Amino acid sequence: MSFTTEIKKEISKNELKDHCLRAELSALIQLTSSIQISNGSLDLLIRTESPITAGRIKVLLKERYQDLDHELVVMQKTNLRKNNIYLLTVRKRANEILSDLGLYNTKGLLLEHPLYHIIQKDCCARAYLAGAFLAFGSCNDPSKSDYHLEISFMSINHAQFTIKLLSRFMIEAKFTKRRNKFVVYVKKADDISDFLRCVGASESLMKFEDARIQRDFTNSIVRLNNCEIANEMKSLKASAEQITDMEKIIKSPRYEVLDEKLKKVIELRLTDRDLSLSELCVRYEERYGEKISKSGLKHRLVKIHEIAKGM
Repeated sequence: MSFTTEIKKEISKNELKDHCLRAELSALIQLTSSIQISNGSLDLLIRTESPITAGRIKVLLKERYQDLDHELVVMQKTNLRKNNIYLLTVRKRANEILSDLGLYNTKGLLLEHPLYHIIQKDCCARAYLAGAFLAFGSCNDPSKSDYHLEISFMSINHAQFTIKLLSRFMIEAKFTKRRNKFVVYVKKADDISDFLRCVGASESLMKFEDARIQRDFTNSIVRLNNCEIANEMKSLKASAEQITDMEKIIKSPRYEVLDEKLKKVIELRLTDRDLSLSELCVRYEERYGEKISKSGLKHRLVKIHEIAKGM
């Protein structure tokens, strides 16, 4: 089962108060249905490829409207994916349902997004977002390389309406056009967590956060290891350059008249070629009984390099 399916399955089990039920159903109907004329009356034709979504719509319609005349037909696609298509037809009551769900205005025109009173309460706004995700939402598995949650809409106004609705809950979203649809997407992990919390998908949220923590921990370890390897390579390169300078000086008459402090550093480095600067300071004190700071040792190494360079 995909992570998206897990989220939808969890959302579909949420128990709703009547006003929240209407808000969720408003999103579901607007995104999945069309109107058709049959025998002089307006019918709703609801189409989805998700059995979870189809089942949720059917349950909510029956709870909201009494004596509903409806029919559910399952069809199979002919393409390679071979997903089932769920067609739910609600006869004769399209006007009533669309008006109740805030999808008609006072002039009897279909709206690109519901009237404000449908999502006025925060609980209703959350239910509306849950319905939108059930209809055309998806979320990458948190174990994958990038975080991504999206919902597709048929109109730019509906997409912008949803972005504004998400901002009410401090969730940052953007949209892009993909083929003939407008896709609202969320990329930040914190925002995806907030969305899952917002729509009542608490188990999916826990799974997402657990995977996120594991992934972030692993990434931190990798970055730390890479940093340590880089520092070690840098130290080895510096050591090799220092040894080249020192061997050049030793082979020249200049070595005989060299300051004793520099000779000690040369002797120490040629003996312990792989030690870091900090480790050399400790070894210097052990060997010569004198303390030396990293800056002091570095100063002497710079002096040795200048001498070798001038030869």
